[in-house]
Amino acid sequence: MEKALEEPNGLLAVGGCLSAKRLVNAYRSGIFPWFGKDEPILWWSPDPRLILRPENIKISRSLGKRLKRGEFRFSFDVCFDRVVNACAEPRDYATGTWITEEMKRAYSNLFDLGLAHSFEAWQGDALVGGLYGVSVGRAFFGESMFHYVTDASKAAFAFACENLKQWGYVLIDCQVYTRHLASLGAEEIARSEFVKLLEIYCDQPVSNEAWKSAGGDL
Repeated sequence: MEKALEEPNGLLAVGGCLSAKRLVNAYRSGIFPWFGKDEPILWWSPDPRLILRPENIKISRSLGKRLKRGEFRFSFDVCFDRVVNACAEPRDYATGTWITEEMKRAYSNLFDLGLAHSFEAWQGDALVGGLYGVSVGRAFFGESMFHYVTDASKAAFAFACENLKQWGYVLIDCQVYTRHLASLGAEEIARSEFVKLLEIYCDQPVSNEAWKSAGGDL
């Protein structure tokens, strides 16, 4: 980990493959892939690291009101590939996407193996927000989220945190700082501390109830 660059922050290695074994080993070590189309596979371990403990999520007053009014319906693992495809769509503030077809195939494979998961927010039959990530032991590694209506991704994230907390997860890896994630309660910690947490929690099982049935309400 000491070999990771300071600039760009956390770049650790170039190349390799996105096999399930390599990806899981990378996450267990605090490393994740992030690269663009026509680029080689790049592996990152930034310092500091942004994490959120599920019990520490901050729900704004406006989001709390929307949740109480029941404006969203929630589920998990119902349409993983749709969530990933939605996360890969171009954003107003960026051109292109880092969720390449190669990445989509790799995470779809992890989903088939029971290692990647999605959380969805709905309005009626319309998918309006969600997120996906990878589960290793009692750690959940968030990858990306999306929304089509205001607060939908935040609502899906709140639903995710509530379930992850109930199932025994102790941390959510948010990778790098954004104001959006910080507003939800995420905090920065030193990479060395993050790796120590992974050494403890990636080998601990979560509740037997975790991921057993798709669906539910916050």
